[in-house]
Amino acid sequence: MTAQVFTASDLVAFASEALAKAGLSQRFCQTVASILVEGDLMGHTTHGLALLPAYLASMAKDGMTLEGDPEVLNERPAAALWDGRLLPGPWLISEGFRTAVEKAGVFGTYSLSIRRSHHTASLVSYLKPVTDRGMMAILAVSDPTEACVAPFGAAMPVLSTNPIAFGIPGVDGAAAVDISTSETTNGMVNRFRGEGRQFGHEWLIDAEGRPSRDPAVRFTTPPGAIMPLGGFSSGHKGTGLGMTVEALTHGLSGNGRKTKPEGWQANVFLQVIDPDAFGGVDAFLGENSFLAQAIRDSRPADRERLPRVPGERGRSLRQRYLNEGVPLSSGIVAGLQEWADRLDLAVPETDGSDVE
Repeated sequence: MTAQVFTASDLVAFASEALAKAGLSQRFCQTVASILVEGDLMGHTTHGLALLPAYLASMAKDGMTLEGDPEVLNERPAAALWDGRLLPGPWLISEGFRTAVEKAGVFGTYSLSIRRSHHTASLVSYLKPVTDRGMMAILAVSDPTEACVAPFGAAMPVLSTNPIAFGIPGVDGAAAVDISTSETTNGMVNRFRGEGRQFGHEWLIDAEGRPSRDPAVRFTTPPGAIMPLGGFSSGHKGTGLGMTVEALTHGLSGNGRKTKPEGWQANVFLQVIDPDAFGGVDAFLGENSFLAQAIRDSRPADRERLPRVPGERGRSLRQRYLNEGVPLSSGIVAGLQEWADRLDLAVPETDGSDVE
């Protein structure tokens, strides 16, 4: 699919202006726009500016709170619970990590649970400000209103895709782990269905429990499901990880499936760890860097696919796209153009090049 190339700063400015014209408080716009573009910079194209039209549509239907602050429901020196009040997820998580970094510097660790956040975009987009401080970041998110993943052995959806991310600093750059606990994501299912494509692996099951590569099985009556990480052979691992994410998010926030919340939302768990409270930052960075280099130096099983540390590809793409421009698919650009027309804005000019 052909993509058009844009300057990252132009995309941030456009998204920020679109959010402001749609009614979002100015204090949120830059952060939300930057987090969305960061997703595209890191190669997470289903969770970058592809989400902006959906965010704007949610705002138009009063699905997102446009101004105000989260409510602190419970607080101790090294932990807290916020009610996000459906404020924009990128702003809530960014504020949460700012608080957590400050508090972890005093108490060694800090944990924050946020109930009723709006959608949160790509989790990897939040890690760099924490790892740049030499601290470790943990972030988990789940939607209590969504069921799309079948537990191991089941033929119906029960769990969400339940992503979790870890930012691990090192001397030579941070490792960034951002995975769903399912074989694929809703974003990829929707994209492949829209493009009429099949998955390369049997990552779904139909309503009869048969493995499938066809994203359309998610939209039957009754619906099929995405398989947990590990699939038919080892899906107990993904199911266990998914339950863990839901315990961290729904369980700790007290806003889970049992309470039957409504609307597009997410529960969030984030934690920051300061290694100076444990074995020291030098030892922490040294161990992480030693392991990362051991992975890079390990003998490859396939010379065309060399071993790499999680997050290295995203970091390389980010630097490349900052220098050369951010490619956006024609489908994403069309969605941005539709909202630009509604809001009387101009989509940024491309650099004149198209890429495949």
